[in-house]
Amino acid sequence: MNDKNKTIAADLAAGVSPETVIRCDEPLAPHTTLRVGGPADFFVEPVDEKDLVAVLRFCGEHKLPFLILGRGSNLLVRDRGYRGLVICLSSPEFARIEILDAKIRAGAGARQKALAVEARRAGLSGVEFLDGIPGTVGGALRMNAGAMGSETFDVVESVRVMDFAGNIRELKPNEMRVGYRCCALLKNHIALNAVFRCMPQPPAEIAARMQVFSEKRWSSQPAAPSAGCMFRNPSAIPAGKLIEELGLKGAFVGGAMISIKHGNFIVNGGSASAKDVLELVAQIRARAQAERGIDLHPEVEVVGED
Repeated sequence: MNDKNKTIAADLAAGVSPETVIRCDEPLAPHTTLRVGGPADFFVEPVDEKDLVAVLRFCGEHKLPFLILGRGSNLLVRDRGYRGLVICLSSPEFARIEILDAKIRAGAGARQKALAVEARRAGLSGVEFLDGIPGTVGGALRMNAGAMGSETFDVVESVRVMDFAGNIRELKPNEMRVGYRCCALLKNHIALNAVFRCMPQPPAEIAARMQVFSEKRWSSQPAAPSAGCMFRNPSAIPAGKLIEELGLKGAFVGGAMISIKHGNFIVNGGSASAKDVLELVAQIRARAQAERGIDLHPEVEVVGED
């Protein structure tokens, strides 16, 4: 760590609570589901909303780029890492889950699996489809994550958000410009928590449905590290089916391989670099364009430097 970054870290620490975690040169590969990527200059876990505001204002005053990180699914960090500050909402303050009659309020840092499990225990149905999606509630909101025919915002009643100046509002989904695998408002706001609408149902019935979803998911998706589905589905054909028809399953570059199980997953065999993954993405896109005239758009967010 250079002297300039030491000074920045010390100045930041002086403006937040001692409980807020600040680390320099933090490797990001372990913080992503694909397990690739270089380090972040700064990695911060604010202890609460007050410290989050302080961190955001510090970034603004110092013109320091920042990235909000959940569990790192749907994310590819380039090999030289991220030149700026990564904010992870992993403290208990941001991971709280509360049962509110037939609704649930879940913090942005809560794992989607934890939300589904708590709902099942409370006999509340509606969020079962989130059980097998790796990531946090905040990530699900940002990407409008979906599975099993449902999307996150299908069951969201409201979202409490913070803009980059630290102002907080509670918004309805129709105020948030929600689309397929996207919530436009969360490109310049941070989700703090959300209220999910549910319906009372016996826990055993909910558990049975979650088991069906789990079996369906793992029968068709790879268990090896991945970022999730690599491409958005074009209107003409699902991306995974297109990649399979192009004969690309099993193709690899370095340690990155197109899954044999599902064509829309690029998996890390254990030694993949971000460069390997991006080269494989480029090859898939070139073949889809050349042979089918289809422009595949990545669903995974790419950040950092080569």
